[in-house]
Amino acid sequence: MVAPRKDAVRIRQFEFISLAENRILLIIVTTGGDVQNRLLLTRRSYTPAELNGAASYLNEHLAGLSFEEIRRRLGDELRQLRSDMTELMTATVDAGTEAAEDDATSYVISGETNLLDIDDLSSNMSRLRELFKLFEQRTSLIQLLDLSNRAEGVQIYIGGESGLAPLDGCSVITAPYEVDGQVVGSLGVIGPTRMAYDRVIPIVDITARLLSNALSSRH
Repeated sequence: MVAPRKDAVRIRQFEFISLAENRILLIIVTTGGDVQNRLLLTRRSYTPAELNGAASYLNEHLAGLSFEEIRRRLGDELRQLRSDMTELMTATVDAGTEAAEDDATSYVISGETNLLDIDDLSSNMSRLRELFKLFEQRTSLIQLLDLSNRAEGVQIYIGGESGLAPLDGCSVITAPYEVDGQVVGSLGVIGPTRMAYDRVIPIVDITARLLSNALSSRH
């Protein structure tokens, strides 16, 4: 499973807390309820009134946007702000973007040891080692799951259709999931090419739909 991309995470609220001269704590709250804290070092100190004004401006104009959308919009609006507030706003966007990049794409894999119990796979230890190496590297699997983000509904890759040599003896069934109609991640099942497709396909489909409903209801 690939967790929601950070460019899909939207901001609910910004807050500033003055810690000391030229040191400000930035608090970012996302629509999903996550909280990020970042320390801003500025060239001058800001009064509580200025920090409250900056937070009010950001919350009024930028709430509900992603970091990328905020960066694009603020680039235009900064030119209309007083020059002494430009530094604080720019530092806020830079810190927010850095927070998103620090918390890179989350990737979750579970139950891989179950593949050891499948005769079609366990009888070929060389192929099995390559498969587990693929799980460790993760990048290729994330790219495969990302293909699901650009497709509609359940996708099925049998053997070489995945484009990944370690999966030649496997099948991958994937489905994207959404937040309020926007695709933010994908999930999938890996198994032998002779898996019970009539059982697995509905499970993947229903799980993606349930996850979409659960995430959307949080907003």
